[in-house]
Amino acid sequence: MSSKKTDVSRRTFLGDSVKAAAGIAAGSALGFYNFGNATPGKDPGSKMKFGLVTYLWGKDWDLPTLIRNCETANAMGVELRVEHAHGVHAGMNKRQRLEVKLRFENSPITNIGMGTNWAFHYPDPERLKKEIQGAKDYIKLSSDTGGSGVKVKPNGLPEEIPPEKTMKQIGESLNFIGKYAADLGQVIRVEVHGRDTQQLPNMKKIFDHVTEKNVGMCWNCNRQDLDGKGLEYNFNLVKDRFGDTVHVREFDDPNYPYQKLLEMFVEMDYDGWILLEARGNVPDRIKAIAKQQELFKNMVAKAQANVG
Repeated sequence: MSSKKTDVSRRTFLGDSVKAAAGIAAGSALGFYNFGNATPGKDPGSKMKFGLVTYLWGKDWDLPTLIRNCETANAMGVELRVEHAHGVHAGMNKRQRLEVKLRFENSPITNIGMGTNWAFHYPDPERLKKEIQGAKDYIKLSSDTGGSGVKVKPNGLPEEIPPEKTMKQIGESLNFIGKYAADLGQVIRVEVHGRDTQQLPNMKKIFDHVTEKNVGMCWNCNRQDLDGKGLEYNFNLVKDRFGDTVHVREFDDPNYPYQKLLEMFVEMDYDGWILLEARGNVPDRIKAIAKQQELFKNMVAKAQANVG
């Protein structure tokens, strides 16, 4: 169980929050998402952490249940899908946001941030404006509740618009919200998602327009990762733009080369969150998450041995 104090005062909490935000902002100024050499005495990849996306396996758990179940299953961080039962959303008032922050502070589970569906490929200017404002609202929510960032996505390339124009629009929109996020000590995580935009060469073209250092790519383990010249080529095409989160499905899925993927993350000494976004129906989700955590740990160890 957690050894954190449960009687955090509002003044102490707010003071610590300001310090934490300042530290994150300083990191942004230096450039987020720079993965260097392994810590002396540590194997490459040893700083990777296992957590949960609450997309399906956590969608109906309220916040106390979610935190308790993640602790039991050794999933030590959560990306909160904002429309789910945990009830963390932009309509919360200041007191409610503080309660969420304190609940995580007084547990061993990290609030990684918000998982949203805001997207910036829409050709209609009013829709695009709405999406950008929605993303900003959830960036503020993440900041207020102790998260470190917000997941957004492209969701396709409209057929009636030249692809290059849309990809530039997406990149420029990411720069706009990235600047806003940096002022709040937050990062932007761009999920590899959507028809056409799931293709890694297209994601690279989008990121060719991204200049903000706190905007990173969230690898999503799509079948399209294997297209063209294959997994390793596509991975290397975009690995210098990775953010601090990766989405994976079940590690024992034979249709995706997870062992090879983890070897590549180990080789680059990735130190972000590997977040389970599982989709299968299981009788006991807590046991299933714990099983995936064990698979992750064993596969990382094997990858470290292979890379070493």
